[in-house]
Amino acid sequence: MANQRNFEKDPDATVDFTVDWTDWLESDTLSTGTWVVPAGITNVSSQYTTVKDTVFLSGGTVNNTYAIINRISTAGGKTNDQTIYVLVKEQ
Repeated sequence: MANQRNFEKDPDATVDFTVDWTDWLESDTLSTGTWVVPAGITNVSSQYTTVKDTVFLSGGTVNNTYAIINRISTAGGKTNDQTIYVLVKEQ
């Protein structure tokens, strides 16, 4: 997948991050999308469409990088994970 995987956010911001599964899915569609978020950063909410999964994150400790896993399954029975990395820094 050619998605950007490294992001930055301010500790006081609530920001959305999206994984676009379009290329990997081919003609399939998402049937579930979940986010595995480590302690120290907060999953405020998430939502998915037939091809994209989005998470809204808040908080985090300055200078920490968090590995956030997007876990999906498809209507065709496939499953996959994609990890994004979020560095929290003052902006």
